[in-house]
Amino acid sequence: MATYSGPATLILVDGARVAGMASLGTNNRGDLNGWSGTFRPDHVSADLRDASDGLQLELPYDQIGAVAVTKIRKLLATQVLVSLVGRGPAPF
Repeated sequence: MATYSGPATLILVDGARVAGMASLGTNNRGDLNGWSGTFRPDHVSADLRDASDGLQLELPYDQIGAVAVTKIRKLLATQVLVSLVGRGPAPF
């Protein structure tokens, strides 16, 4: 199982970029097309709360993967945890 944990940028459908931290992993042994994880944004916006599909997750060194939001969970008054599922090859 391949994993990644570190800085990432979620790119919304309108091109807005949301910086934060990601924790990602592949779902199946050796299958890099099945991956998912979480994203904790540095700042929360209404656009992020309404995001669902057609998003991209950019990792360091310009590695980009298509993602969809499956759930947004409130952690603290100003923090959320976004659950993601990858579409296509894992960018890590």
